Amino acid sequence: VQLVESGGGLVQAGGSLRLSCAASGSTGSINTMGWSRQAPGKQRELVAAIRTGGSTNYADSVKGRFTISRDDANNTVYLQMNSLKPEDTAVYYCHVFLLIAPYGPYWGQGTQVTVSS
Repeated sequence: VQLVESGGGLVQAGGSLRLSCAASGSTGSINTMGWSRQAPGKQRELVAAIRTGGSTNYADSVKGRFTISRDDANNTVYLQMNSLKPEDTAVYYCHVFLLIAPYGPYWGQGTQVTVSS
């Protein structure tokens, strides 16, 4: 599975961005799709995930501000980010797990999100 993210950039605090991640390859066996992020000097952390069927989970720090969604017809996962804060600045990575081995996770190359104060 290959993943390509887009939609990152520079935004002022309080603004919004929408990230997209398009999957190609063995897309028929995709299970969970999600987003993680890594800020400078910090460990990568899970931001949000969405399972086949639509159930979701979010990091406490983004609940109520970020929304994850998926379009299975186009093998794409989205992350709508509202009310952005400077502490949301990070490289955001898309990832997927498959229903069959090797299960993953498979990672995209990352997209930079920078929130200015």
